[in-house]
Amino acid sequence: MAVPIKYNVRNVFVRWRATIATVLGVALVVAVYVLVQSMAAGLEKSSQNTGDPRNVLIARQGSTAESSSQVTREQFRLLPYLPQIARDETGRPLISADVLVLITLPRRDGEGEANVLLRGISPVGMELRPQVTLVSNRWFTPGKREVVVSRRLARRFANFEVGDRFKTGAHELKVVGWMEGANSAFDSEIWMDADEARSIFQRDHYSSVLARAKSATDAKALIKRIESDKRLPLRADMEVKYYASQTMTAAPIRILGNFLATAMSIGAVFAAMNTMYASVGARTREIGTLRVLGYRRGSIMASFLIEGAFLALLGGAAGCALALPLHGYSTATMSFDSFSETVFQFRITPFLIAEGLGFSLIVGVVGSLLPALRASRLPMISALKAV
Repeated sequence: MAVPIKYNVRNVFVRWRATIATVLGVALVVAVYVLVQSMAAGLEKSSQNTGDPRNVLIARQGSTAESSSQVTREQFRLLPYLPQIARDETGRPLISADVLVLITLPRRDGEGEANVLLRGISPVGMELRPQVTLVSNRWFTPGKREVVVSRRLARRFANFEVGDRFKTGAHELKVVGWMEGANSAFDSEIWMDADEARSIFQRDHYSSVLARAKSATDAKALIKRIESDKRLPLRADMEVKYYASQTMTAAPIRILGNFLATAMSIGAVFAAMNTMYASVGARTREIGTLRVLGYRRGSIMASFLIEGAFLALLGGAAGCALALPLHGYSTATMSFDSFSETVFQFRITPFLIAEGLGFSLIVGVVGSLLPALRASRLPMISALKAV
């Protein structure tokens, strides 16, 4: 015969002080776990949200990121004539070479400096990235040392207001506009003219090439053609696939989240265990009465496990509620792919909420196991005599 669930629910609210302590302990653990994992999810989403499915990105063989790649001008001159590359209505090939440079700039709050990724880009390159839109003032004019910065970066770095000037090395650049990249990796970049960037920063070669293929079949043929051409020691991949693979930064954060959750869950397990042991001690006579009424040891043990799980689920729900207000909050960290400031948003998904609740349930069951076992093994007569 099973112990009625309402018995356990009633005891949770009757002993409300112990209940609140346990719920808060579990809630803090779940909130930390969900928030750290949501950071990793935000970084991954930023990478996965970057690129156009029609584009092919070309970089040097062996490079792990655009910033460490190099495409010579001689190699670039061969690429526009490949038959798989699409052309616009004027017959111009839709292909662009970019220059990526890391520059160090002061933060807006005055607390030190950080690396920022500056991308030299051509007008064709801007057309190939339709997800990037101008949201303030105008685009840069080639030859005038003008830049357009991400609006999200502008909130984090000094001298990024429209009309401001900032120095990098011996060069001064003027901010003439803000852009937004639709929550993509481009939200972490500064853009200026490619050839001007190559001249200012004394780069003999380009970093990467972006090309629009005529069709999905032509994209595959273009990738195969580039990687099999001995004159071109380059590698090619679909742009969306390339950026989706750039999630190295998220891995350490996930590991950190799992480590913190494991360490804190040990404390939460002991808190739940302490609460349940106290509950067993306070209800010794009740347990004896249940045994006299015909409830079996297994039913009593299951009853206390359910009670512990219910307490932990309350804590899990409270922890998720604590974390939810940060969903969509914009922050930044250093990218392990490019070693530059990467802007991203916290993403608390339904899957993460489910993970947090599942995690709290495990904590509750593990923390209740030994007290439930003790409750089920109490001698009937001794329990009835307890004061």
